Amino acid sequence: MPTTIWTGSISFGLVTVPVKLTPATKSRDVSFNQLEEGTGSRIRLRRISEQTGEEVPPNKIVKGYEIEKGRYVVVEKSELEALAPKASHTIEIEDFVDLDEIDPLYFDSPYYVLADEKALKPYKLLVDAMTRLNKVAVGRVVIRAKERLVAIRPLDGMLCVETMRYADEVVARDKLEGIPGDDIEVSERELAMATQLVETLSGDFEPDKYRDEYREQLLGLIDQKAAGEEIVAQPEPEAPAKVLDLMAALEASLQRAGRGDSSDESDDEGADSGGAAAKARPRKAGAAKTTAKKAKPAPVKKAPPKKRTA
Repeated sequence: MPTTIWTGSISFGLVTVPVKLTPATKSRDVSFNQLEEGTGSRIRLRRISEQTGEEVPPNKIVKGYEIEKGRYVVVEKSELEALAPKASHTIEIEDFVDLDEIDPLYFDSPYYVLADEKALKPYKLLVDAMTRLNKVAVGRVVIRAKERLVAIRPLDGMLCVETMRYADEVVARDKLEGIPGDDIEVSERELAMATQLVETLSGDFEPDKYRDEYREQLLGLIDQKAAGEEIVAQPEPEAPAKVLDLMAALEASLQRAGRGDSSDESDDEGADSGGAAAKARPRKAGAAKTTAKKAKPAPVKKAPPKKRTA
């Protein structure tokens, strides 16, 4: 069973639902320990004073906030404890908002919300009401000594809590470079071909279809070495990218996806804004699934990446 990280209740109006939170995700990253070459001995990190070069014991370490280069404000443990949010066992719902109003940028970490056996009916009542209205509940909770803004949303007949970022934690986009402005014009023909390409590659989201190929190859390498097999690395350099113009890249992508017209027909179209889309053959069932991995709508055409071999 998943580990319970918080136990308490969800409160809305005069209704209280006892619940517990469990992580909805788990990291599958491959981690390594640092070893000394030749001996295989573990490397341990030590806390060394820059001034004396001596190791500092844990009871002599304090927290400091750097206000300028080399200048710190020391904050005592008792001062931090005084400011720490008081532990709470209730998620007080402050607002109900439409799910579409929350940009995914604000979501951080998801947790499943499990109901107490004696609270299944009010739990289901909340799930059904929020599902019918497509609403998300926004509230606050203290998890691991930190107050978090959270969104509670219905998910396949249950509730999911998403810890959220505050507004000042999301980078403002109005001053970013590299975002096209009104001076960048896209022709109707380019838009028609790009739209056709997106439609060709569209399909249902199947999460099991996507795998971490690097992790699988890395674990395979580890298994081989653990079994005593000799590994001969054969790095293969990536072929240099060939830059095409935008229309050529779109046409080539459509050809690879099996939806584009022949090159002669494309040339005859001229600047007809709807030509590419009008001549497209009817989409076959399952086309997205069989072609999604073969084409990439990009202005730069690269040689297909080669799998790493060991």
